Amino acid sequence: MAYKAVIFDLDGTLLNTLDDLGNAVNRVLAERGFSAHAIDEYRSFIGNGVEKLINRALPEQNRNEDTVRACLEAFREDYHKNWNVNTRPYEGIPELLDALKERGLKVAVLSNKPDDTTNLCVAELLPKWRFDVVLGHRDGTPHKPDPAGALEIAQRLDIPPAEFLYLGDSGVDMETAIAARMFPVGVLWGFREADELEESGAQALISHPLEVLEVL
Repeated sequence: MAYKAVIFDLDGTLLNTLDDLGNAVNRVLAERGFSAHAIDEYRSFIGNGVEKLINRALPEQNRNEDTVRACLEAFREDYHKNWNVNTRPYEGIPELLDALKERGLKVAVLSNKPDDTTNLCVAELLPKWRFDVVLGHRDGTPHKPDPAGALEIAQRLDIPPAEFLYLGDSGVDMETAIAARMFPVGVLWGFREADELEESGAQALISHPLEVLEVL
């Protein structure tokens, strides 16, 4: 298969956002008297959107609608101010993007992060590269693993889904790729482990971004 495009997940794939996400949630929890989590615990909390992130971080007995809503609003305010304190592209991502552009491939981003934040992260931390489509979660659209966002990207680029590589660090990403009939590539530098990626349908696992070129 001659692949013509690559879709990237954002958190845990293009950008290491773990510290800034975890620290923002921990501040919100502390302000309300809840226990904070070790930053590594957030590896399993991230990936299904910010509401799920807040739900997973809260004590089970406090996951009621009012508490979740209040914490979600506070998180959004905090994260908007502090999203780029530690967040950076992973080592090898700039070189991979250069190589994909040199080969003439289209590149896109699909995230469960809110759409405005997704676009801000890409614009400020990956300004050198022109992404053909950048989509985060938008009101009225389903979160991944629903394939709607991936299929929208394919439609916008006028490229059949089968000609896409889909790179992500979670089972959610692999399930999205399979549902969209794209080739699922699990990345091992992100937030989840190889077992989850394989169990969710990864057809290839890579340990460094430039290994994408071997898959191509």
